[in-house]
Amino acid sequence: MTAETLAEDGPVTRIEIALGARSYPILIGRALLADPGSFSHVSAGSDALIVSNTTVGPLYAERLERALAGHHRHVARLLLPDGEQYKTWATLNLIFDALLRRAADRKTTLYALGGGVIGDMTGFAAACYMRGVPFVQVPTTLLAQVDSSVGGKTAINHPLGKNMIGAFYQPQAVVCDLDVLKTLPARELSAGLAEVIKYGPIADMAFFDWLEQHMNALRAGDLPALAHAVKRSCEIKADVVAQDEREAGLRAILNFGHTFGHAIEAGLGFGAWLHGEAVAAGMVMAAHVSQELGLADRAFVQRLVALLERAGLPTHGPVIDPADNAGSYLEHMRVDKKAQAGEIRYVLIERGHGAVVRAVPDALVREVIDRCCAT
Repeated sequence: MTAETLAEDGPVTRIEIALGARSYPILIGRALLADPGSFSHVSAGSDALIVSNTTVGPLYAERLERALAGHHRHVARLLLPDGEQYKTWATLNLIFDALLRRAADRKTTLYALGGGVIGDMTGFAAACYMRGVPFVQVPTTLLAQVDSSVGGKTAINHPLGKNMIGAFYQPQAVVCDLDVLKTLPARELSAGLAEVIKYGPIADMAFFDWLEQHMNALRAGDLPALAHAVKRSCEIKADVVAQDEREAGLRAILNFGHTFGHAIEAGLGFGAWLHGEAVAAGMVMAAHVSQELGLADRAFVQRLVALLERAGLPTHGPVIDPADNAGSYLEHMRVDKKAQAGEIRYVLIERGHGAVVRAVPDALVREVIDRCCAT
């Protein structure tokens, strides 16, 4: 597939999230943001609120507003501050303030126009306002298109833990316009590639092979390559979510690298590292733990590290506490949604089987953290 074959009026990929009455489509293609047809299956007739941030809003909010003009009685905008450090109760209340000032009713639709922070907060606000109003994900980062916009996990952060306050609440649709990735900074693109890379070890090593072959194109922003990466990532996540919507078992595999990664984000202070950067270092730590337990071999760890480096991502974790770095990591990881009775459970990679979730002795985890953190 060449760059010329992915035309603006080319075919749109549609992937269904099969959840019975809560099923919805993921649309992937070009020029979707400005096309009213992208939103034709969304509940219409009442008001709409586009929730974005001060970075994305000036670029794309007007375009989305025009596309929605004939679909809703009135479309308003709300721009929130940009950054993971604003994923808080205080910022969430700004959404509620906007809804209440407009006397928004139960049929008001929220549109989350932005990355994972905007998507998570808008979804959580939609779940809470009047005990549930419709919302649509319009992700504008690679990370949000391949991961956070899909599956209905919504949340805000707490200083002691990432995404620990939230709800499972499914959108009416996810609209992934590949054209918005053209304005994505290189660091944000790399952060998104971390979530793309994780799908290989947990579910599809043939996709991992493809990523090794096409990483240069992905880093360069090649739209056909990005289209395939978004499509395959969403297919894998859709399949997992359809089997385990509320993360009772299988869905936990999607958190490969995240237990360590969330500790990095909370330990450094939210926003110091991008989520994908923390997940990348976390995947390396989880891979080393897998190797120490005899689940994975050294060759796999080396391949993973090499691919993350080619993606422009960190492969060593930061020191978050010089006095007891590993102890600080463990303290943060005990505040994790997979923990059970105070026991941390890790997503590991088992050769020939993909991802497995299990407990690991603290002593082994300490050794790996000490080995994998920059000094």
